[in-house]
Amino acid sequence: MSLSRRTALIALSAFCVVASVPALALQGAKFSLPALAEAQKAGKPVLVEITAPWCPTCKAQRPILDKLLTSEKYKSFVTLDMDFDTQKDDLRAVKAQMQSTLIVYKGDKEVGRSAGDTNPASIEALLAKAL
Repeated sequence: MSLSRRTALIALSAFCVVASVPALALQGAKFSLPALAEAQKAGKPVLVEITAPWCPTCKAQRPILDKLLTSEKYKSFVTLDMDFDTQKDDLRAVKAQMQSTLIVYKGDKEVGRSAGDTNPASIEALLAKAL
C-alpha cells in the first residue's frame, strides 16, 4: 500500500472515530436530559447555558464564555445550550427561571449557578467549581 493511500485511510479512520463521538462533545451542543446524563457519566465538567436570542445579557456573556472555554484550563468542559423560549420542559427540569442562567456540574452534582452575571471573574469562578 502506498504511503499516500495509507495516509488517506488513517485520515478516514480518524474522521470516522471523531464523527462517532456524541454531539455533546462539541461546544454548544443542544441541551437535553440524555446529553446531560451522558456528559456526567463520562466525568466531564458541564456548563448548561440558558440563552435567548433577544437577551442582551446573554450576548454580553458569550465573549466571556468563548474566551474561557477555549482556554487550556476550561477546554474540557462540555457546553449544553438551552433555548429559554423553546425548551420550557428542560427549564423546569433544571429548575431555571430566566435566560442568562449558567449552571455547572461536576459529575452528577450541580456545583454552582448564576443568572444575569456578566462579570468575567465571577463567571470564571463559577466554571472553576466544576474542575
